[in-house]
Amino acid sequence: MKSQCFPFRQVPHTTRLFLDYLDSTPNVQQFYPRSPMFLEWAKDESSRVHYPPDRRNQIADILDHQNRGWGASPKTLENIARFRDGALALVTGQQVGLFGGPVFSIYKALSAVKLAAEAQKLGIDCVPVFWLATEDHDLDEVNQIKVPYTENRLERLASTTAARKDAPVGSITFGDEISETVAAATALLGESDATKMLAECYRPGDTFGTAFAKFFTRIFSDHGVILLDGSDPELDRIAAPLYRSAIERAPELNRALLDRDKLLQSSGYHQQVRITSSSTLFFIFRDGARVPVHAATNVEFLIGEAPASKEDLLGLVNSTPEVFSPNVLLRPVVQDFLLPTLAYVGGAAEVAYFAQVGVVHEHLLKRVTPILPRFSATLVEPKVQALLEKYKLAFSDLFHAPESLRDRIGSHMLPPNLQTSFDQATKAVERSMQDVRESIGELDKTLVESATNAESKMIYQLTNLRSRAARAELRQSEVVGRHAESLSCALYPEKTLQEREFAGIYFLARYGRELLNGLLETIHPDCVDHQIVTL
Repeated sequence: MKSQCFPFRQVPHTTRLFLDYLDSTPNVQQFYPRSPMFLEWAKDESSRVHYPPDRRNQIADILDHQNRGWGASPKTLENIARFRDGALALVTGQQVGLFGGPVFSIYKALSAVKLAAEAQKLGIDCVPVFWLATEDHDLDEVNQIKVPYTENRLERLASTTAARKDAPVGSITFGDEISETVAAATALLGESDATKMLAECYRPGDTFGTAFAKFFTRIFSDHGVILLDGSDPELDRIAAPLYRSAIERAPELNRALLDRDKLLQSSGYHQQVRITSSSTLFFIFRDGARVPVHAATNVEFLIGEAPASKEDLLGLVNSTPEVFSPNVLLRPVVQDFLLPTLAYVGGAAEVAYFAQVGVVHEHLLKRVTPILPRFSATLVEPKVQALLEKYKLAFSDLFHAPESLRDRIGSHMLPPNLQTSFDQATKAVERSMQDVRESIGELDKTLVESATNAESKMIYQLTNLRSRAARAELRQSEVVGRHAESLSCALYPEKTLQEREFAGIYFLARYGRELLNGLLETIHPDCVDHQIVTL
């Protein structure tokens, strides 16, 4: 397994905020307490984490109970014991996607394992914790995966499990239909240890949350990842003081978020989570649905359409705190209230959220938790690597439209003598026009620009002719056209990074859990860019 760093600045559609964060530019430092270079500050940051012993014992009990219920390995139970004895947490998390979700979910867990191990080398006792975002309510986002079906196409697999609108996905229970979806996945991927694990974990009567937890427990049994289901009512009871403070200080927090939003935009960054004067940090569960809470003008709050006073909400916190569900800007703060978080590992979108979340951390916890970029990678399988080498293509070539990629491949397939002729013609034009510019400059300097423009047009025409010749060659070779489609599908499917489209189960089924150990060795804290990993 070989890997190389590939700059995110060359990846299309990467946001400026994320790029500036990776470079730790002066403009972005006001939004993040630490740089992405974990080893430079981990030891200092560890001294800033303050965590009450009674809360530690309560959370350790919950972790032990939850993880034993999912079949935790001795390594995980050992890490929970270390947590109880004073270890800090390297935290990450994700929605509970069908069959483990996209491969980047696996990368997140591996990142937490790696960075916790790096912290250990610095003398910081630290364990990896994976927060299961079971309260999110976007079923369409988590009930499907994509796996390669042919060399040129991804197959979509989806659960047909139904649920009421806005129900938290972690609580949605599978019926008999999940067995059919598991069978379809096994037929696509073939019999393997990974598909056997699917059949063991995704069964009628399980939920999206419990099935995901059981599956990840098995995948990471050797690595000691501690899972935490955020929807446990016991966690809400522990977090009740934080909920109370967020309600009492709702106007103050809203103003702080609006001010941060203005500062982000005046610094040239796009809006992350949309904030308005009616925004709050909460949802409330009502009749099985996750209903947003808004600030209002005539009344203090609206729960959906129903009016509520501050006293009403505080009463709910005192009596039934489990009805509260934090939104994307409060959830990281809740995590860091419940856990002794050394740092959080997230993707580009989460890094962007943290630029806003920082003000909520400051107001409610008095410490802004650092965020680190997760491991990001494109896995290049042997057949795909052979095609890249055959056609002399770089990873960046895949970012072009399929038609352009076919032209590039076609140019490599031109007869050698024709390629040589094009190369010689291009060099001859460049040489000749250089002489022309020098001579004409002595005659009239105003004509130099015209000569440069003339050269550009000649080079353009030669390039255009070369592309037409390449397309003519492609028309004579359907195989090459299929190779172009195959490369796009394998490395940049749907014009996005592979890690967001391919399901992790695909690679686990093909390469087994041994792949995780290889990837773990590949993760280097000093490479915060994308990585190209050749299998």
